[in-house]
Amino acid sequence: MRGLLVVIGDAMLDIDVVGRVSRLCPDTPVPVLDDVVDSPRPGGAALAAAMAAVDGHDVVLIAPWFDDQDGADLKRLLEPAVRVVPLPLPGTTAVKRRIRAAGQTLVRLDSGRQAGLVEELSAAAAAALRAATVVLVADYGRGLTASPQVRDCLRERVRDVPVVWDPHPRGEPPVAGVHLATPNAAEVAIWAERHGISAASGSSSLAALTDLTAGLVSAWRNRAVAVTLGERGALLSYGGDAPVVVPAPVAVGGDTCGAGDRFAVTAATSLGSGMVTAEAVQAAVLAASEHVSHGGAAAFARRRSAVAPDREALPAAAQVVASVRAAGGVVVATGGCFDLLHAGHVATLRSARSLGDCLVVCLNSDASIARLKGPGRPVVCEADRAWVLLALGCVDAVLVFDEDTPDVALRRLRPDIWAKGGDYAGSELPESQTLRTWGGQAVVLPYVQGRSTTSLVRTAATSLVEAPSITAEESRP
Repeated sequence: MRGLLVVIGDAMLDIDVVGRVSRLCPDTPVPVLDDVVDSPRPGGAALAAAMAAVDGHDVVLIAPWFDDQDGADLKRLLEPAVRVVPLPLPGTTAVKRRIRAAGQTLVRLDSGRQAGLVEELSAAAAAALRAATVVLVADYGRGLTASPQVRDCLRERVRDVPVVWDPHPRGEPPVAGVHLATPNAAEVAIWAERHGISAASGSSSLAALTDLTAGLVSAWRNRAVAVTLGERGALLSYGGDAPVVVPAPVAVGGDTCGAGDRFAVTAATSLGSGMVTAEAVQAAVLAASEHVSHGGAAAFARRRSAVAPDREALPAAAQVVASVRAAGGVVVATGGCFDLLHAGHVATLRSARSLGDCLVVCLNSDASIARLKGPGRPVVCEADRAWVLLALGCVDAVLVFDEDTPDVALRRLRPDIWAKGGDYAGSELPESQTLRTWGGQAVVLPYVQGRSTTSLVRTAATSLVEAPSITAEESRP
């Protein structure tokens, strides 16, 4: 998407307090967390903005802001990737703490107090909204969308740019003309009751949801409403009696935290890229399913800075490993050149990721590939290869290394499993001895026949040689 995405809504600080449970407290039957690690990340509208920034979009976040340490920490997590336009208010930052062990949340602790509502937008906030090419309203029911000036500005923008509204039952209904509202099924039922909308008697669950959603399209005077249905995908209604149903791919396990934000962000940026609404909702369903299956908001917090072609990748990769290990998870690593990514690579990476709780790819640098493969390689530079790999849902971090072998990188990461694709039947992997020094295990993954970068390069070169030459006259439009 080209242009500026403005996210306006309620920003929060989310903290996962992750530990290991191996015993119960002696004076009461509750689990005791050992080896506790705090993992802070943006929450609410701030999470939506951070997701869009990681996707590569230009993002401004407009949100009520509080002069406390949690607010300063949240701003530090966002900038400079997200430009924050604060709306100062008295009170304290909303903080959600999830106490977690073995991938499960044991309890959530909420804190934060907002004194008063936003009375007016600052000049900087109004200017950002006027400059937006797409707007996402991430309402978490803390009063921002009740501001008359906020609503007036959003009504103005609806006439010119796509506006996506993620509503909250404690918040206000979307302004008229919104391109897409994105409640979940439970929220649809609450909003429908509030507006006096009911389904036809005797309706099936799908028919009832269709009636309620169509009623909301009319009551809100929106162009469309997409109801998120979790593992069942989404239902898109333009107000008629035949909605579009977008099924979701199978997502095994995972954490649903942040899935709604992932859906809304993808829908907004897809509309901003020129997709029609049904295409945008389909893209949003796929993105939300991938978000859940790969660990939800906690995994996103690990991945958001997990690769940097400027060679700051090692600390980020180490952070991913430390976070997974603190939660008692299994760290998997694999390696290679991944020059001209093909189906064989993807199959190997997916298989490797299924062996544990995170996958770090040790990626040969350009200089390393040139020594190993000869002149003319790599075809794709290391920065682009790293970004393409991280775009795959099965990859959690990328570490670029300059040596001819990944031995040094492995000794720093110390993965539990090193997965290698190829035909090594009956022979020991070169990395096996290194893995044994810390109790790790090297394994071989099945090789996908007929897929190789070398053959792709050879085929492309042959095609170029055999292709008929194009005259200057023929090349004219």
